[in-house]
Amino acid sequence: MTADPPRRRGRPSHDGTAPGPGTRERILRTAREEFSARGYDKTSVRAIAKAAGVDPALVHHYFGTKEEVFAAAIEVSMEPALLVASVLGRDGGGIGDVSDIGERLARQFLGIWENPATRGPLLAVIRSALTHEAAAKVLRSFVLRQILERIARELDVPDPKFRAELAASHMIGISILRYVIQVEPLASADPEDIVAMVAPTLQRYLVEP
Repeated sequence: MTADPPRRRGRPSHDGTAPGPGTRERILRTAREEFSARGYDKTSVRAIAKAAGVDPALVHHYFGTKEEVFAAAIEVSMEPALLVASVLGRDGGGIGDVSDIGERLARQFLGIWENPATRGPLLAVIRSALTHEAAAKVLRSFVLRQILERIARELDVPDPKFRAELAASHMIGISILRYVIQVEPLASADPEDIVAMVAPTLQRYLVEP
């Protein structure tokens, strides 16, 4: 008798929860909603699966651990590759004019936060990063390594990692005060006014001697 072919780890075997068209996207969309509403610590893979109408094994099949689900939810919100290309002003693969790169970074970063569809998962990661190492790891990975460090390396400047960390401290600080703690008048300031104020500092961090 021929043995059954091995299944991928974590993949459910019963038909009611088998992968289908749009299943991964539905799980990811649900994960974003759950993390946004409950935060990292109060969200479980089982809760995500229940809200998405799938077996928990299917969540593990597509994403792995809870931390990896969380990372995927943040990645789809920030789209690091597109963000980096936009900040660098790439046209056909090259780097554009860097004379206003600080302004482009500030505007792109605030644009993500101002969008209600992407703000929720980012609020979850900022709040959770203060008390959970897994969330802090995701924040370091996406905001620092995949975005700001990549931008600084592309610019070919001295101390790119240090410059990226300074830029990150500035933008994350604004995020906490404006969107998490909601300190006035910053919380209700026009985004363009914030861009105008912080762009010169980001410009200095990224490209000036």
